Amino acid sequence: MTQSTTHQRGTRGVVPVLAFAGIVVAVMQTLLVPVIKDLPTLLSTTPSNATWVMTATLLAGAVSTPIMGRLGDLYGKRRMLLTSLAVMVVGSLICGFTDDLVVMIVGRALQGFAMGAIPLGIGLMRDELPREKLGSAMALMSSSIGVGGGLALPLAALTAQHADWHMLFFGAAGLGVISMLLTVLFVPESTVKAQGTFDVLGAIGLSAGLVLFLLPITKGSDWGWTSGMTLGLFGAAAAVLVLWGVMELRLKAPLVDLRTTARPAVLFTNLASITVGVAFYAISLVLPQLLQLPTATGYGLGQSMVVAGLCVAPLGLTMMFTAPVYARLSAKYGPKVTLILGMLIIGIGYGAGLGLMSAPWQTIIIAVVVGAGIGLAYSSLPALIIGAVPPSETGAANGLNTLMRSIGTSVSSAVIGMVLANTANHVGGVAVPTMTGFRTSFLIATGAVALGLVFALFLPSARRSVKTQLRASSEEDANLRAATEALAGFHGRVLSPSGTPVARAKVTLIDRRGRQAGSALTDEGGRYSLPVPGDGSYVLAATAAGHAPLASAAAHRGDAVEVDLPLPGGSDVLA
Repeated sequence: MTQSTTHQRGTRGVVPVLAFAGIVVAVMQTLLVPVIKDLPTLLSTTPSNATWVMTATLLAGAVSTPIMGRLGDLYGKRRMLLTSLAVMVVGSLICGFTDDLVVMIVGRALQGFAMGAIPLGIGLMRDELPREKLGSAMALMSSSIGVGGGLALPLAALTAQHADWHMLFFGAAGLGVISMLLTVLFVPESTVKAQGTFDVLGAIGLSAGLVLFLLPITKGSDWGWTSGMTLGLFGAAAAVLVLWGVMELRLKAPLVDLRTTARPAVLFTNLASITVGVAFYAISLVLPQLLQLPTATGYGLGQSMVVAGLCVAPLGLTMMFTAPVYARLSAKYGPKVTLILGMLIIGIGYGAGLGLMSAPWQTIIIAVVVGAGIGLAYSSLPALIIGAVPPSETGAANGLNTLMRSIGTSVSSAVIGMVLANTANHVGGVAVPTMTGFRTSFLIATGAVALGLVFALFLPSARRSVKTQLRASSEEDANLRAATEALAGFHGRVLSPSGTPVARAKVTLIDRRGRQAGSALTDEGGRYSLPVPGDGSYVLAATAAGHAPLASAAAHRGDAVEVDLPLPGGSDVLA
């Protein structure tokens, strides 16, 4: 299959800019954690109503990730990335100028909409980066969910403690604007696009099903897990999602290709993603509370909001620094092995954490170990997904995978919250979490990781995955050829002196100033495809082992140009 790389100017800065965008949108998830207990007072409402400020962001993020991923596949990933960031900025400004509960919920929902940037960034990396840089880049982008959430805690706590809490939203808006500007300057639009139209009914059906499913998960503790409202919404969610699935299977261009999703490599990766999401959020809920509880409880560590955030910050920092480690391990052993290794490390961290809760420095150790495991696990997920889906479905597939992680964090929030509430001591009408609740939460996280390990073991091995992809490659190759033919650029074949196609030949595009503007390797049929940075005159240089090189002058005027490159039998030739 043809491998092409964007010209050097186009890829410079892509990885840090996209990773920064991922971190910025992930900040929205934990932005209000330091002030969550004060929200009822700040918004002049009840504690039950105040939780909608957090729930709205969660629901909007869950709905937007698969939808924005599909829109990116169809109409341009960079365009949809900028759209996601713009909506986030608008939502942040709305929140920054209001103390009204309803308006705040609307703004927070718009902030959550930006979560679609994560799968879009992963898709852009796959389309634009050379293979040798792709592993560590996707690992960093995937881990940005945890990195942003971890780093936001101390920064948000510091801001909330020393300034008006609305400054949290103005800061978020500023980060969003910076991210948009950097994206415009350094990230090129992907030339890989899917065929077909956007499935509007599928988007509505999936959104309705997700809201009906996640709403009782996030509000079940308030409504009661056996209440008619909770059970009714779960039943409605099941009915809507089944009908949605039946409809998607009948469409030629569905929002989510369920047949691809059912492949073992995709299915078990998504199931494992849910368990990793559960494990990630558990530590984010437990450690800040343990650190801030007064020492008079006998187990609380009596730290300030800012110190608690700094103790948890290594969770995100470790995830960030794990990305290059993952790239080396994955290159040698494969993403399945790194996923399993990451889950084992998470389990070790939580297991050790059961006995390391008596001092702030011990919580830092827990954060570092669990962060390293989550970093490896999160980094493995996009590699497993893109290894099982065609390039034209990268955005939608990674959007669904990001959704699975969000479902995991939602389940974790509901279950851990219920455990802490049911094991709390009530002192003066105030519920105080107990050490029993904290340890039970860690055991739940350990159990989730153990289940994730089982799912990971069912993933196809590297060799088996290759065979599976080869069997399913005819339709994917046809889609890729259709997308390639639609590109404006140079296309053609490299031929031997006898006229037979030359596979794995290198074709280099040189502009009028003698600079390399792109390169590609021919596929098994000798075909190459090279996008061009602009119209003008170029030289196509073809080289292959065992053949003399060829340089051919060609001009591009907007449409695709077919240029066959017959390698000469003797010395260098200029055609």
